[in-house]
Amino acid sequence: MAGLDESRPFIPVRIAVLTVSDSRDLAQDRSGQILADRLQAAGHSLADRRIIPDEREEIAAQLRAWIADPGVDAVISTGGTGLTGRDVTIEAHRDVYEKEITAFSVAFTVISMEKIGTSAIQSRATAGVAGGTYLFALPGSPGACKDAWDGILARQLDYRHMPCNFVEIMPRLDEKLRRK
Repeated sequence: MAGLDESRPFIPVRIAVLTVSDSRDLAQDRSGQILADRLQAAGHSLADRRIIPDEREEIAAQLRAWIADPGVDAVISTGGTGLTGRDVTIEAHRDVYEKEITAFSVAFTVISMEKIGTSAIQSRATAGVAGGTYLFALPGSPGACKDAWDGILARQLDYRHMPCNFVEIMPRLDEKLRRK
């Protein structure tokens, strides 16, 4: 049965938040703020927070910098997941993924369908792993960020969530790098 096992300790995750936008600054970044607030309220650490423009190479470079940073366990980006010509966040994420977590987009779509119906098909939300770091790409709307955090990430980034969660396998994400 899915749920929290209170006998297990909470393990805080160090999470960086990236907002992809050509027009927002920190004062206007509602989606990034929602993610920062929710992750900290859950007991996790906000490792870093940035806003960068919708430029594939800049997004990928920032993701790579956080992947290389031992103080970052996971990255959540918001924005640039749609279908327009400027929406390149998904491509930037896939440029750095070692493995894609394909079920993330499915789960996100199911949650979104309950809220916004068939409009959910316009999101390309995705997740993956690179260098032992989890990478999540969410739409730029505050509602989508709430849905993804509340419906997926709050549970999967909590070591107490059973029957399984992302945190318990975190030490093994980069095991291929340790093999000889």
